[in-house]
Amino acid sequence: MMQNTEKMIKAGTYKTQQRRLLLKMLAAFPLGLALPAVSAANTMSGMVKIPPIPENILSPEAALERLMKGNERYVTNQSTPLNFKDERLDLVRGQNPFACILSCSDSRVSPEFCFDEQRGDLFVARVAGNYITTDFIATLEYAAAVLHVPLIMVLGHEGCGAIQAAIDATDNYEQFPGHIQTIATALTPAVRAVRRTPDYVASNRYFEVVEKNVILNVEELRKQPPILSRLVDNKKLMIVGGVYHLKTGKVELIS
Repeated sequence: MMQNTEKMIKAGTYKTQQRRLLLKMLAAFPLGLALPAVSAANTMSGMVKIPPIPENILSPEAALERLMKGNERYVTNQSTPLNFKDERLDLVRGQNPFACILSCSDSRVSPEFCFDEQRGDLFVARVAGNYITTDFIATLEYAAAVLHVPLIMVLGHEGCGAIQAAIDATDNYEQFPGHIQTIATALTPAVRAVRRTPDYVASNRYFEVVEKNVILNVEELRKQPPILSRLVDNKKLMIVGGVYHLKTGKVELIS
C-alpha cells in the first residue's frame, strides 16, 4: 500500500514539473507564434519531450540580443547569481543551449561569465587563437544541426598570446617548440591580411590582427558546407564575431 502511494506521489510530482516546463516554454514565445514542430497537446501527452531549458528556444536575432544584454549586465556588475541546485535536474535530461561560442582558451576569458549565463545555456568550443579546424567545424555543426543552436559567435580578445605568437612567427620568423608552431601557422592569414607599413604602431596593428582573425573565421564558417552554409542561407543560423576587452569586460561586435 505504501509503495503504491509513493508511486502516485512521484507521478503527480512529475506531471506538475511537466506542466511548469510547458508554461515556461509557452511564455518564451510571442503571442501568435506557434512552437516549432511541438504542439501543447503532444507535449502534455508525453509524445514529445520538453527541452531541458524551454526558454532557450530563440530566433537568431533574439539569441544575439540576449547574449549582448548578458554582457551588459556583466560589465555593469549586475550579473545574475549562480544557482546550480535548481538547474541540475533539468540538465540531467539533456541540453538546450541558445548560443555557441568559439573562443580562445585564455583563462581570463570565460564565456559563461562574460555573457552572464548559466550552465546549459552556452555550447562552448575553445582553442588558443579561436580559429577553426576540421574538428571545430564538426563541433559547431553538431551544435547547429543536432542541438539547433541559432547563433554562433567567434570570440577573440585583447592580450591574445596566440595572436602575438603568429605575428612573431610571420614578421620575425620566430619558431616555437612542440606543436605550438601549428597555432602560429594557422593564424598567419590574419597577420598577412593586416599590412605592416613603415610607420605602423605595433599595438594598433596587433589589435587589427585580433579583429581580422575573428572576421576571417566568421566568413569561413558562414560559407562552410554542407550544414552551416545551408542554415545561414535559410536564416536559421546567425554567425557573428566579437572581441572581448580585458579592461572593461565588454564584448564588441565586429562582424
